[in-house]
Amino acid sequence: MHTEDTEDPEVGAESDEFRLPRSRAANERLHSLIPGGAHTYAKGDDQYPENLAPVISHGRGAHVWDVDGNRYIEYGSGLRSVSLGHAHPRVIEAVRRELDRGSNFVRPSIVEVEAAERFLATVPTAEMVKFAKNGSDATTAAVRLARAATGRPRVALCGDHPFFSVDDWFIGTTPMSAGIPAATTELTVAFPYGDLAATEELLTRYQDEIACLILEPAGHTEPPPGYLAGLRELADRHGCVLVFDEMITGFRWSEAGAQGLYGVTPDLSTFGKALGNGFAVSALAGRRDLMERGGLRHSGDRVFLLSTTHGAETHALAAAMAVQATYVEEGVTARLHDLGERLAAGVREAAAAMGVGDHLVVKGRASNLVFATLDEDLRPSQRYRTLFLRRLLAGGVLAPSFVVSSALDDIDIDHTVDVVAQACAVYRKALDAADPGPWLGGRPVKPVFRRLA
Repeated sequence: MHTEDTEDPEVGAESDEFRLPRSRAANERLHSLIPGGAHTYAKGDDQYPENLAPVISHGRGAHVWDVDGNRYIEYGSGLRSVSLGHAHPRVIEAVRRELDRGSNFVRPSIVEVEAAERFLATVPTAEMVKFAKNGSDATTAAVRLARAATGRPRVALCGDHPFFSVDDWFIGTTPMSAGIPAATTELTVAFPYGDLAATEELLTRYQDEIACLILEPAGHTEPPPGYLAGLRELADRHGCVLVFDEMITGFRWSEAGAQGLYGVTPDLSTFGKALGNGFAVSALAGRRDLMERGGLRHSGDRVFLLSTTHGAETHALAAAMAVQATYVEEGVTARLHDLGERLAAGVREAAAAMGVGDHLVVKGRASNLVFATLDEDLRPSQRYRTLFLRRLLAGGVLAPSFVVSSALDDIDIDHTVDVVAQACAVYRKALDAADPGPWLGGRPVKPVFRRLA
C-alpha cells in the first residue's frame, strides 16, 4: 500500500506484484557512486529479492518508510543498533542539547568523563573504558592490547560467530580475503564455541603464542553450563587475555551485557550497536592494568590503543548516556525479551499451522531472534529465504531477522504474525512443488561473505 511518505495506518504493499520504482532508481544511483550500493554489506540490495530492496526515507519508532511511500514494520533495526526505536525522544533530546554546545574540541569535553562514569556504573565488571565510533575499532584495539600485554602474535577467535571486525586479522579468515596477506591471516586461529577440550588443545598446540581468546559470549544458543567460566580458567592457565565481543549481547542480554547476566568477567570487552541507538559510538572496556597500557600512567611501552578524531563526539556520548539511563529506568531489556517471546511463539504457531514448522525455524535469545529457511531436505536455502522475504515485504514487514526493538507494540507483533502465516502458505506450496522458483521473482538473495560478487 503506497502512503506517499505519510503515516497512514495501512501497512505494506497491496500484493506480491508490487514494485518499488523509486527505490529501484535510488539503488542504481547508489551503485553508481558507492561500491556495493551501501556502506554496510549486510544492507546491500543483494540481501533482498530482486528489485524489492527498499531505500529508506525515514523512520519513527518501530516503523520505516521507503522512498516509494510504503510503510514497514522493521526488525533488526540498523543491524541491531536501534534497540529503542527510531528517533527515540529521550535520545534525540540529549543529542540536540549537545549539538548546540559544539561536538568536537582540541581537548577532552566534560561529557567524556560523564559518559565514562555512566558506562562503568552500568557495566561494573569493567574498570576503565575508551570510546570509539564503530565496533571494529574496539575489537581491533582489544586484539592489539592483548598482543602488547602478552608479547604473543596469534589471535584465537571463535569460528562459530559470523563477524568480529573489518580489519585484516578477521576478514582474512573469511571468503572475502582479497587484498589481505597470507602472513597476516596465518596469525589468526579458530576454536569452536562450547568445546573447552578443543580450545585447550588449540592453546596447547600454540603454547605461549596465543595472545587472546575473543568470542561473542552467547549467540543463537545459550552457553553450555560452565562454558564461560571454563574459558576464564583456560585463559588464566595459559596466560592469554579473554575478550568478550558484546556488540550484540551488550544491553540485549542485560544492561551489563552477557558478562553481567552469566557472572563471568572477561579481561576486556567491546560494546557498540545498542549503545548509541543509531548514533555512532562503541566502547572498549576492561581491567585497569591492561587498559592503562594505552594511557600515560605506566612505565612500559606505549600502546596505540584508540586515538580517533571523532571518537568522543559529544552528541554521540550524550546519546549513549541517554540510552543507558532509559534501559535501566524503563526495564528495556526485559521488554525486548517479552516482545521477542511473543513474536517467536506467534511465528512458530503460524509456521506449524501451515505445515512448515520444520522449515521456517526461529532461533536465538528472545531479544535477538533470527530465522532459518530450510528446503525440502531441511538444508539451509537462500531460495526459500528469498521467497519468505518477498512475502514479508509484500505484507509490510521488513525483516532480515526477527530482532525486536522496544518500540514495537502488540499490534505490530500481531500484524507480523499474520503476514508470516500468509508467507508460510506460499512456502508450503513451494515445498509441495519441490521448487520455490515460481515464487522468487528473480535471482535469490546471496550470503554476505562470498568470494565472487
